[in-house]
Amino acid sequence: MTTDVTPELAEAIQRGYDQRDRANMAPTIAYFRALLDEHPDHPVLVYEVGGAYDTAGQEQTARGYYERALALGLGGDALRRCLCQYASTLRWLGELDASLVVLDRARREFPDSDSVRVFRALTLNDAKRSDEAVAELLTVVTGHAEVTDLGRWAVGLRGLAQWLADGRPE
Repeated sequence: MTTDVTPELAEAIQRGYDQRDRANMAPTIAYFRALLDEHPDHPVLVYEVGGAYDTAGQEQTARGYYERALALGLGGDALRRCLCQYASTLRWLGELDASLVVLDRARREFPDSDSVRVFRALTLNDAKRSDEAVAELLTVVTGHAEVTDLGRWAVGLRGLAQWLADGRPE
């Protein structure tokens, strides 16, 4: 089994996205399932099938595909995306602790990822841990202060983010 994505396979995956209609995901699901049939157990395609089910609102089915993709050795940027989507699916299923476990793994493997921080903030918010959620989002925003109008406030907001993340120490 290979985890490589050839240029041809990358083009085929992109075609699936280009033809996707979020209001009617059945054709996209069928497309990615057919592609997976051509490349059995390819972790990227297993992940893509999961993502199609996820977009269709079929979180429980998506979950199985995400777990299978991870077990098959998904790597690289597809791993980051899968971990974020899997954690989001777990959040939608009400499994907040499991979602945070997945996001903690994602944060260890992709420590500079803004998407991991944003998905973690969503789960923290649902878990009623709003200070930690705001801290995550402030960390993302202040990490890009140069493209915002935060200017001189960025340093103070980074400090606020840390204070919130630390539990508001005295």
